[in-house]
Amino acid sequence: MSREEKPLIVEERGRVLVLTLNRPHAKNAMSLQLSEELAEAFELLDTRKDLSLGVITGAGGTFCAGMDLKGFARGEIPIVPDRGFAGLVQRPPRKPLIAAVEGYALGGGFEIALACDLIVAAENATFGLPEVKRGLTANAGGLLRLPDRLPYHYAMELVLTGRMLPAPEAGELHLVNRVTEPGAALDAALELAEEIARNAPLALATSKQVMVESVDWPVEEKFARQHAFVDPIRKSNDAAEGARAFVEKRVPVWTGS
Repeated sequence: MSREEKPLIVEERGRVLVLTLNRPHAKNAMSLQLSEELAEAFELLDTRKDLSLGVITGAGGTFCAGMDLKGFARGEIPIVPDRGFAGLVQRPPRKPLIAAVEGYALGGGFEIALACDLIVAAENATFGLPEVKRGLTANAGGLLRLPDRLPYHYAMELVLTGRMLPAPEAGELHLVNRVTEPGAALDAALELAEEIARNAPLALATSKQVMVESVDWPVEEKFARQHAFVDPIRKSNDAAEGARAFVEKRVPVWTGS
């Protein structure tokens, strides 16, 4: 299978794993095969010590138009057991993930972006959860995550109307981290990823884990429960290397251990 025929293009750029949804003929709509390949890529990201984070983007000027409705009509549902839609939304990778969005991120496409830790979007990108217009509901995390990212009434309006959210407006709402010129979302996401990748990989993954999981911890238990996550980092080889590099005024060499 040629690169052009692969539903998912996987590339390594230093410590960054770049995942490109490659079904431009279908606006990168999510198929079962693509979901399964994404799940494999996220497992790769989490198990490789030499990879610090991932970037997910779409080919052909579109991020993802959501679920492949033609496949859905045939009875195909792009859900991976234990990981959910796109092999992502139910169980994102432990390591940070950036969405680089051009064009449409609709329905499941928006839910993929919401499952990421950072979002970079071109100014002509458009987000939306139009499921109610099709007699469906946003089951891939949109109804669960959007109220945590936007004020309640604003999130509710987007869901109940199914209207589109342009990237500049999403930027004003701090739903996205960067808004770029058209065609520049991936480059900006990679620049952000490279900045992050200069930091210690274990510390990155654990910082994400604590921030995500501690939301539901009782206030009186937060510091005690955090200890189990952060104490191994304090005792890690990377922590010792970070201190040595600071004293020796050099760039640290991380081993992920």
